Amino acid sequence: MSKIQEYREKQMRTLINKIGVYVICDLDGVPVYVGQSKDGIRSRARRHLTSARSDIIANRQVDPWEIGFVRAYPAKRLRDIAQLEASLFASFNAKKQLMNGSIPVAQGRLLRKLPEPEQVVQLLPDDEIKVRKDPALRLPRQIEHIGRLVDHILTVKDSPQLRQTLVAHFKRLDVYRREFLKAGKPVMRRAGQEEKIEN
Repeated sequence: MSKIQEYREKQMRTLINKIGVYVICDLDGVPVYVGQSKDGIRSRARRHLTSARSDIIANRQVDPWEIGFVRAYPAKRLRDIAQLEASLFASFNAKKQLMNGSIPVAQGRLLRKLPEPEQVVQLLPDDEIKVRKDPALRLPRQIEHIGRLVDHILTVKDSPQLRQTLVAHFKRLDVYRREFLKAGKPVMRRAGQEEKIEN
């Protein structure tokens, strides 16, 4: 197990395991996926980092390399989870399109005031996040991920949700393209900076 994997696993152990909603965020702390767990936030979120029984990883919706943070929003009662998930999804998706496979639906009205997360867990060390945010690394990684997602749509599964995810990834690609061009001459990368996380 690499140092990065050890760090991530150690941080995951600190995540609360109450029922509720979790939000997976990218290296910038921007939400990319909102999910619910009726058997514990920690156990559910961990699946997305190991690709074990994780649809969003298997379907190429989210690139685990980009996951930097997890936010936890516990719920007091099971019946509150759907409303909380739908409310958080609606709020975050309006700001930047999420990678969810389906749109969470609430039984009643959405919450007018969203709660603050009870916990925010950082899953990568500061220096690793800084390295991965380098446009010279991030842009080609995003291009590769889009290729994997397109291949998955063509050969494994095609759905409106995955096509919407593709749109979201192209929007991210354009941001990284602009950051790459703005940065000017790419910094020479040291050996080992492109170490892959085993998922």
